[in-house]
Amino acid sequence: MQMIRAIFQPKEFTGKHMLGAMVAFFGVIITVNLIMARFAITTWSGLVVPNTYVASQEFNGKAAQSREIAALGYQLDFDSGADGLSIIFTDRTGAPALADSMIAELRRPVGTHQDRELTMARGSDGIYRAPGQLAEGEWIATVTATRAGETLYKRGRRFHVRADGSLRR
Repeated sequence: MQMIRAIFQPKEFTGKHMLGAMVAFFGVIITVNLIMARFAITTWSGLVVPNTYVASQEFNGKAAQSREIAALGYQLDFDSGADGLSIIFTDRTGAPALADSMIAELRRPVGTHQDRELTMARGSDGIYRAPGQLAEGEWIATVTATRAGETLYKRGRRFHVRADGSLRR
């Protein structure tokens, strides 16, 4: 019985114990803060535009231009696979549309190391294609189609690429 009582006897809590608890507590907090600070410094900067004032002054003009382009009624549909990116470009009636130039600016929502610009080439079937499989994950494509110096289509579109290179619909 004395042995059991000795096991369950409370131990004295000293200043050394308190110091150890405080060092452990603040050590964990400081370590986590240092790790988070390192990630914040070494990953995406968060910079979307270099000068927000200039971007705000250009907003109304860009919005009006976007409405004018949307009124033309052109549409496109993406597809992605092992052979690259393909775009079906149609007019308001659903017929294949012709563009002199089609550029797809591809970027990741976070980070710039995989950003690229693809020049789409029109095939004999009317589908615009560019080689190169996209890595798995989220992408944003801003596609610009022009004919005779006029912008027919310019719009950004977010999509997800699966591990096999296909799009998630």
